[in-house]
Amino acid sequence: MEITTIKEKVSNVLTTILEHSNFEMSDELTAKDVDGWDSLSHMMIITKIEEEFGIRFKLRELNKLKNMGALVSLIQSKS
Repeated sequence: MEITTIKEKVSNVLTTILEHSNFEMSDELTAKDVDGWDSLSHMMIITKIEEEFGIRFKLRELNKLKNMGALVSLIQSKS
């Protein structure tokens, strides 16, 4: 799957869960950069991304993620 498609889908998930689009999708984006992205919404985001892409993350994979670019790369490697 193309990176642009993955980023669009992830952006839509963030917008849906967080109920706003006050962020700019970039490889450097982290949860602390986005209003309302707390531990509860984080779990909801990960669950929704797994559903959206038909994939499952391992806990150790999630623990290694540093930013949105790493998440997109992980999704691409699984799809």
